[in-house]
Amino acid sequence: MMQPLLLPIPREVSIDANQTSLPEKATIRISSAELLFEAQLAQNALSQYANLNWSIVTHAHTSGLTLTIDPAMPHSQGYRLITHAGQTTIIGKDAAGVYYGVCTFAQLLQHYGAALPDMLINDWPDFPVRGVMLDISRDKVVMMETLYSLVEMLASWKMNHLQLYMEHSFAYSQHEIVWKEASPFTAQQILEVDRFCKQHHIELVANQNSFGHMERWLKHAPYKQLAECPDGFIGNFGDHLGERRPATSLNPLDPASIALIDGLYSELVPNFTSPTLNVGGDEPWEMGQCQSRQDCETRGRGRVYVDYLLKLYELTQKHGRQMMFWADVIVKYPELIPDMPKDVIAIEWGYYMGHPYEQHSPMFAKSGLPFYVCPGTSSWNSLAGRTTNAIGNTRDAASTGLKYGASGFLMTDWGDRGHWQPLAVSYLGFMCGLANAWAYDANTELDLPALLDRFVFKDSANLMGKIAADLGDLYTLPGLEYPNGSLLFFLLQQNDKDLATLIRNLDQNVVLDKPFGIITETMQQCLAKIDDSLQQILLSKASGLIKDEFTQVANLMRHACQRGLFMNGDKGVSAAYLLNDLENLIPQQRLNWLARNRPGGLKDSIKRFEPLLRQYRDLTGDIPSYL
Repeated sequence: MMQPLLLPIPREVSIDANQTSLPEKATIRISSAELLFEAQLAQNALSQYANLNWSIVTHAHTSGLTLTIDPAMPHSQGYRLITHAGQTTIIGKDAAGVYYGVCTFAQLLQHYGAALPDMLINDWPDFPVRGVMLDISRDKVVMMETLYSLVEMLASWKMNHLQLYMEHSFAYSQHEIVWKEASPFTAQQILEVDRFCKQHHIELVANQNSFGHMERWLKHAPYKQLAECPDGFIGNFGDHLGERRPATSLNPLDPASIALIDGLYSELVPNFTSPTLNVGGDEPWEMGQCQSRQDCETRGRGRVYVDYLLKLYELTQKHGRQMMFWADVIVKYPELIPDMPKDVIAIEWGYYMGHPYEQHSPMFAKSGLPFYVCPGTSSWNSLAGRTTNAIGNTRDAASTGLKYGASGFLMTDWGDRGHWQPLAVSYLGFMCGLANAWAYDANTELDLPALLDRFVFKDSANLMGKIAADLGDLYTLPGLEYPNGSLLFFLLQQNDKDLATLIRNLDQNVVLDKPFGIITETMQQCLAKIDDSLQQILLSKASGLIKDEFTQVANLMRHACQRGLFMNGDKGVSAAYLLNDLENLIPQQRLNWLARNRPGGLKDSIKRFEPLLRQYRDLTGDIPSYL
């Protein structure tokens, strides 16, 4: 019999040709009241997909569905699902295992309806921790309804760890100047999300960046003098090469930096029941350029960095939490890894295919330091995502993490440069990452378009999944690809001069083995593919919001291509047309944003269109209505 469409695919599935309709009158029997929530999920799935209304009981001689815990089962979070002659039994090692069995049962009902085949499923996770980190600090802060819906969906794919990446998006009582325009999460909201997550067997982990990426703080007068470089610095890396940047990093030598972070932890951490705290610590770009320059020169930049991490470690101990930190700096100083306490967790992150997980992971394994592997959804800096990269990146991380004993897998979803991509673009990456983290060998060849249509887009026409994957692969066309985004994205954010500098810098320093730049043939080919996708979106049966989001993504990419043709001298595209087109796209960008997200940050995100609008205005002599 054909295998059902399941996500993640279980590691052991045996299906018999016999099919039996589930009885109209039956019960859901649970071995203890502890499993009431799991039983209710099963009850809802039976009603939705099989039109059956079974009551929940704790005692019955026979039942249509039995949920029970057996601690003697071999694998934590594992389960066994047995269907025979219209009866189903789900046995879990623990309550989480029962929950995951119920998630699979619900997907079986979605596939078969009330006529389930006889089958046996044995399933358990590869990684004990399978997480997602959602960026809520790059302008976009999700509404509570959006977050709850996302948690339910990702939990059904067996996610058990969630982080909300914070820089300035928590309503700290003493720091309103930092967050007042951001629509931040409040303490009560975190408490409510924590409770909701626990129901779904998810650990909500506190996350507050505590070194770099503090620009939203350091731009304000009360905090400016805490900066490594209070007056800013010149970027010397990647797509920021030569760019004038505001202060982003705290001065690691100033006791006031630690005092600030201590105060933040005091207010943030008690809202989480998790014993873990992610202190961040990634990308302190300007460290050693200003206030700490002398110390970095005499003691070494790595030593100064690790000493600051150890101060953060003392704070996490003070607040009763286990410290987690980003590992991008410490891997440059492997001789210092043994200096880190053995109860911290390093997060080895890398977001492109070919990231050196194979070189970095043994450093942590050898030192005995617990570590997570951390790929990404590849959604940011791209508009439509980067499908091939997301798949390859998650596979690299999962396979290497398993090889070297990583204790967790954390899938990140960033919002660099204004968080323009809609949430719908990230679903493919979440799906691929969580499936690989659950059972790698069983999930290396996923039919992602079909899975997206079934479990996310609810598209009976089976079109939207392929549209999403295809739009997400346009970045692979000649000239558009670099390791952390697509040129189409930057065609919408930078004027001619800045874009030429970016292309030159990336071509010389990042993109070494392929063309990078505006190629007329690529823009024409890309336009044709986008126009085809727009026609397919009209035929899709997905929800209106999903169609609106992908239509907007396609139209923005279309505008980028037309701007590229204009820059290359195409007489069929005028500045007046481009100005009018972009002005018409901006209101829809606002509408799509507000359908899922809070208003704070929207103004800052929309402002990133200004360099292009100003250039079009200069070329046409018109003043955009937006301005």
